[in-house]
Amino acid sequence: MTSPSPLPATADNVLLAEAGEGTRVQFQGIEKSYGAHRVLHGVDLDIAPGEFVSLLGPSGCGKTTALRVLAGLEHADVGAVLLGGQDVSRVPTNRRDIGMVFQAYSLFPHLDVAGNTAFGLRRRGVGKAAAARRALDALALVGLEAFADRFPHQLSGGQQQRVALARALVTEPRVLLLDEPLSALDAKVRVQLRDEIRRIQLRLGITTVFVTHDQEEALAVSDRIAVMDAGRIDQIGTPEELYLRPATAHVASFIGLSSVVSGVASGDTVAVWGRSLPTNAPATGAVDVHLRPENLRFTGEADAATAGVVEESTFLGSIRRTLVRTDSGERVRVQHDAHAHPFFGERVFLTIDPVPVAVREKV
Repeated sequence: MTSPSPLPATADNVLLAEAGEGTRVQFQGIEKSYGAHRVLHGVDLDIAPGEFVSLLGPSGCGKTTALRVLAGLEHADVGAVLLGGQDVSRVPTNRRDIGMVFQAYSLFPHLDVAGNTAFGLRRRGVGKAAAARRALDALALVGLEAFADRFPHQLSGGQQQRVALARALVTEPRVLLLDEPLSALDAKVRVQLRDEIRRIQLRLGITTVFVTHDQEEALAVSDRIAVMDAGRIDQIGTPEELYLRPATAHVASFIGLSSVVSGVASGDTVAVWGRSLPTNAPATGAVDVHLRPENLRFTGEADAATAGVVEESTFLGSIRRTLVRTDSGERVRVQHDAHAHPFFGERVFLTIDPVPVAVREKV
């Protein structure tokens, strides 16, 4: 795929010249059901103007339904959607002034790249010359102005998705909605386009809602992430907050890599392998404890919290992750320097850094 050209540095690009500060987006007690099945349970969300917020969660958690309610493609049973303080809950999609990019590119095969990009403008009554100029500006943002006369079948998947992004941006929407737009792309192109979307969003200052099940994508581009589970928002916060201070065991297991071991909680602390660790939330009694691999370390026998046997060790470039089966039968992953290479069957000793951990009471 051809590398994108740099973003224009001047106001010669109409989209950049007219870039604003974004629009506030609010969900107020949104509930949505399909028949007897409740999909969204009183979702509340307040997105600041110009903020990039990801809705992150497993399949079936309600994140795409929430996005479709915001877009007007679905209507909430209860609650309100506000754009810029205005209730748009019953406003048709074509009057909400939003741009959308889906997983499927949905380009018109009979139109060239410029025609696909300008389509929304022409439907809005923009003159041919003005639409063509603005389409080229949008294509310049995504690095495809040199491809304006090509047709979709002449483009790679990544290039087609760039056209879809340009088409969403060309109408200068108040809000940009992205519904898993990268999941059909290969890994390298996915990272390139992910970073490109973030750069463009920052340049335009457009409020953006990004739906994904990929935690790495969400962590890489978001100002804040709303982690969803079973139609509810478990926690919303910055990537750092969610990773370092997960409010629930679900968030701890979904954001980053964790090993689950048994512990006994007493208020704000939990005993694990004879060590007392602070918890992110009070609990009492038998609990599951989520340990991050970077907070487990190899040590000498005298300082060990537990011991075990190496079952596998994976080289990941600058680091290595080693799976250890402890003497109690629990399996934990240890993240460590790549130069250390424990061998299969080796007996090792582990200790735990005294950092807050997420716990979940056993049922």
